Amino acid sequence: MEEVILEELFVYGIVFLLCAITIFFYLRKKNKKTIETVKKVAVAKEEGLFEPVSLYPHIDLNTCIGSGACIKACPEKDILGIVDGIATVINTSNCIGHGACFHDCPVEAISLRIGTEKRGVDLPHVSEDYETNIKGMYIAGELGGMGLIKNSVEQGQQAMKSIAKNKKPSKDTVFDVVIIGAGPAGISATLAAKEYGLSAITLEQDSLGGTVYTFPRSKIVMTAPMDLPLYGKAKLYDTSKDELLQLWKKVISEHDLEIHEHTKVESIVPLEDDVFKITTNTGKEYLCNQVLLSIGRRGTPRKLGVPGEESQKVAYRLLEPEQISDKKIIVVGGGDSAIESALLLKDDNDVILSYRKDKFSRLKPKNRDKIEEAITDQSIKVVYNSNLLSINDKSILLKTDTDEIEIENDLVYIFAGGELPTSFLQNAGIEITKRHGHIMKKH
Repeated sequence: MEEVILEELFVYGIVFLLCAITIFFYLRKKNKKTIETVKKVAVAKEEGLFEPVSLYPHIDLNTCIGSGACIKACPEKDILGIVDGIATVINTSNCIGHGACFHDCPVEAISLRIGTEKRGVDLPHVSEDYETNIKGMYIAGELGGMGLIKNSVEQGQQAMKSIAKNKKPSKDTVFDVVIIGAGPAGISATLAAKEYGLSAITLEQDSLGGTVYTFPRSKIVMTAPMDLPLYGKAKLYDTSKDELLQLWKKVISEHDLEIHEHTKVESIVPLEDDVFKITTNTGKEYLCNQVLLSIGRRGTPRKLGVPGEESQKVAYRLLEPEQISDKKIIVVGGGDSAIESALLLKDDNDVILSYRKDKFSRLKPKNRDKIEEAITDQSIKVVYNSNLLSINDKSILLKTDTDEIEIENDLVYIFAGGELPTSFLQNAGIEITKRHGHIMKKH
């Protein structure tokens, strides 16, 4: 009897020891992850990457179970981590709103939000059907807060579905819908309008692709497949700007869609019988029953207001960098767009980067590594704490903490952000509210 008891105690002892060892290694691994994540958060705060700048994941600490599903689902690196068994944000400003974490969380502890308690974001009022407070006027894509290309494409289709449901009797001189903006949402909506049999015209103030067109040529813009109306599933992985634009051009050409580039809408005026009159910078006017706004949040590049800025050698985006060589170039700005452009130009040109602060912040990790490497090998000269004072035919004047420097110059690229099209929207009657921690619903 005693032998049986001893054997049982021995077995229980072995089981207890195995459990203790398992728990020990689990807790050690958990503690190691916590320490690593805490360090990453500290670095993110120091580099200005902890606070969000656009759409970001908000974690309900009372609901999160620390499964790590959100981390595995996120295609970006170090946006999320685990501290003491609970998820936390790390480099939040690098989040580009895929929404994969939101969908994969097993306990729905994540919501996608825009704006924080400290920094509000101006957003137009948009219903579940993408309609604004003005009946017949809709918004889809980046302007509504969802900036990711795949999200914008989906919203363009869904907004057009709502527009098709509210279709009015057709008239020869009145379009069923005018789509403003030929970015991802606008192109998707244009295809959907054709699919629904709506008479439509699309107006783009710039070139086909909208914001996407302004990206540097080699920039990867798509990392996941998406569904395009009249085309089906586009299998896109590590897709560049050019590849995406070629796909859009192919579909647009095949279906004979009417898209007018370099046509800026000046005003949208409601007329009698619920018809809208749209005026453009070309002098042409269009009448339509419904309007879809699919423009970006940064409608117009922000200018510095310095003498000579109207010069033809000044640009606010970089196009065809491979065709620019043997030039003395100054790039103004310290964000990702400025850094990426300077890096693309440095091999064949003499590039100076002017930044008004004493160090870079909110840069994506790859851009930070590359610019530091370029500074070290002197392929790019960075002038911190500097401001552009004036632009002349063959030079520019730069002000630093200690002096004013005249520098020989051929081209100037200014990346100072963009101005929200707030006044344009308000003139059209759309209500705009500053949102703090506003929950974005994934339709």
